[in-house]
Amino acid sequence: MRSASPLSGGVFDPEGKRKRLEELEKQMVKDGFWDRPEAKEVMRERARLEDLLSSWQDLEREFEDTKVLLELGLEEEDEETLHEVDERLKNLLSRVEEEEVKLFLSGEHDTSNAIVTIHAGAGGTEAQDWVEILLRMYLRWAEKKGFKTRIIDLLPGEEAGIKSVTFIVEGPYAYGHLKAESGIHRLVRISPFDASGRRHTSFASVSVIPEIDEDIQVEIRPEELKIETMRASGHGGQHVNKTESAVRITHIPTGIVVQCQNERSQHRNKAIALAILKARLYELERRKREEERQKLYGEKKEIAWGSQIRSYVLHPYRLIKDHRTGLEVGNVDAVLDGDLDPFIRAYHLQKAHEKVAA
Repeated sequence: MRSASPLSGGVFDPEGKRKRLEELEKQMVKDGFWDRPEAKEVMRERARLEDLLSSWQDLEREFEDTKVLLELGLEEEDEETLHEVDERLKNLLSRVEEEEVKLFLSGEHDTSNAIVTIHAGAGGTEAQDWVEILLRMYLRWAEKKGFKTRIIDLLPGEEAGIKSVTFIVEGPYAYGHLKAESGIHRLVRISPFDASGRRHTSFASVSVIPEIDEDIQVEIRPEELKIETMRASGHGGQHVNKTESAVRITHIPTGIVVQCQNERSQHRNKAIALAILKARLYELERRKREEERQKLYGEKKEIAWGSQIRSYVLHPYRLIKDHRTGLEVGNVDAVLDGDLDPFIRAYHLQKAHEKVAA
């Protein structure tokens, strides 16, 4: 019998997940399963468990192979082999941390794509430049994770930077990871736009919602929509700028406004804008239910808009601090180049501990 790998212990509990997978598969072979409303949820959980078990088995194989390589390197006193073991262990640790985060992503839409919107706060050009920096940071993070990104709407600043931008991140667990980024992001630096070289503080808000499934029912009545067409305001070539391909949709009862301008076709822009509106209405209803639940249990409501979650200080010292978890990182350039995983992991670990404590 093979000895248990160190990777199999702790919170992962592979045996427990295998048993749960067997339970789900027994449900699926019962008569009438596909007619039941919970069938899709069972399939989603089954796919998630299969993904976790497959990934963890790969990690265990890699661990065993590295262990054999280490023993060989020590026996032969081979420095090159030991160096390879060191590199493999670093990569293995990084992959284990990634899988650990996935263990906490069991929310209803955590496996979904993410719709991210960044708005500039007060401060004019300073804040708009900060939005552009954040956009690059998230696009670089997504690229490193192997996720696809699509910019749906972008409103450029008058002098520099971006006033607001909405983009979609496509990939497994994109929303589960990025929901850790919702909130206010604060930047402190010497302004490149100030001839006097003074220090400025800029703010930008980041909103992350899941791209919901097509079969989720969200009622949108045509009479409650105000649909406008216009010329695109950003870059996009002569066709985009000379035709009214951009679409803005206002949901009159809630005041939610969605705009899409980056597709050449007005029809395509309208379809994407409606999909984002559907996701935002769904998220609005979810938040209302959550607020009611918090009132019933006497919990303190977390303020999403206006809550400063992270500070990026470039002067007089260089440090990024997450105010929710207390995590501090001194390598500012790496973070702004997309190295967000330490912050995302710390956020989910804290949420998991809070859930256990509650």
